[in-house]
Amino acid sequence: MPEENFFDRTAELIIDGKSHYLPILEGIEGDKSIDVSDLLVDTGYTVYDTGYKNSASCCSTITYLDGDRGILRYRGYNIEDLASRCLFIEVAYLLLHNKLPNRVELENFRTMLEEHALIHEDMVHFLDKFPPHASPMSILSVMVNSLHNFYPEMSADPLENIDLTASRLISKIRTIAAFSYKKSIGQPLVYPRNDLSYCGNFLNMMFDTPVRPYIVLPEIVAALNKLLILHADHEQNCSTSAVRLVGSSGGNLYSSISAGINALWGPLHGGANEAVIHMLEAIHKDNNNYKKYIAKAKDRRDPFRLSGFGHRVYRTFDPRGTIIKDACDGILTILNFEDPLMDIARNLEEIVLNDPYFVSRNLYPNIDFYSGIIYRALGIPTNMFTVMFALGRLPGWIAQWKEMREDPETKIYRPRQIYIGSPAREFVPLGQRT
Repeated sequence: MPEENFFDRTAELIIDGKSHYLPILEGIEGDKSIDVSDLLVDTGYTVYDTGYKNSASCCSTITYLDGDRGILRYRGYNIEDLASRCLFIEVAYLLLHNKLPNRVELENFRTMLEEHALIHEDMVHFLDKFPPHASPMSILSVMVNSLHNFYPEMSADPLENIDLTASRLISKIRTIAAFSYKKSIGQPLVYPRNDLSYCGNFLNMMFDTPVRPYIVLPEIVAALNKLLILHADHEQNCSTSAVRLVGSSGGNLYSSISAGINALWGPLHGGANEAVIHMLEAIHKDNNNYKKYIAKAKDRRDPFRLSGFGHRVYRTFDPRGTIIKDACDGILTILNFEDPLMDIARNLEEIVLNDPYFVSRNLYPNIDFYSGIIYRALGIPTNMFTVMFALGRLPGWIAQWKEMREDPETKIYRPRQIYIGSPAREFVPLGQRT
């Protein structure tokens, strides 16, 4: 919530010769915004901002992002420190509680996750009703939404048991995700084990089979921890805004998270790392013809775009991209995994970073450019990439929903529009229409 001293300054807006004074809000890191919430009432005008690319929809204490300087922080902590020194469940706790856990708090949180890893057995039967090759994202969305029917205690007071509900959701979503994958390939389900870590448990549920037991390697667990941390929150992006939008109507946490999953499913949002893999595969099949695809990317008449470069918010480098590239190099070395797409990615990155056309447009590699290659090395198929994104983003979604519900200033989201359709028309009875 804005403090009183946030409104010390005002901006003057002159409409038809009349001055209107709008409060200026300033965040703790100096980001500034003009408060136009009373503009319509005072002037009869709205603001037009297609895609909300220049609109602040809320005040938040969760994530700070500076796109000009390439800074990302969760609750004040630099993403570089969190990704290199924390477990994913530590970062999840941080996002939910605004503090890093001590040893006792972390162990209690870990215990809660272990207790709620199983899903109700009736939900397992839901999987039988999906088509054999149903998208894991569609299964994830439906199953998360249905959790409200099995755990309806949020109906009376959504915030009363929020720690329990958050732990339940963070734990069960990995089980649902792994089950959805097993369903899609026709393998028997693997139930969670309390002797494994959060990420180790997920990997075992994904890849263990009755005929070939899965060995949980610590290096793979560490890589997955890092990937999930890097995706844990990212300010008011499309899916987070969807979570807040549904939640602003009074929607419960499960339905709000389901909405976020559906928003993330879009190829322009969560499908970006999958698009990178398809692009690299296309270049590989075309005899590594880099020049052809670079030329296509520069041709404004060509719909082709380089996937994994540039970002809607970052005007310099994506700090997550730097971390993920180092992680990618490390995991491929440890696993002795040779991927021709990695060589293509490295060469393509070098070309782009030294081409004035792309440099002048701030088209640096983002997190999606290398994350898909890591998932491939871990054995995670392409159709599960966006599910992995959802697993990482879940703690951020929950924290954003909780913050919105606790904010007394929250109102139901209701954007305005500018109508450009037909003016008033006279109604013509059916028999007189030509």
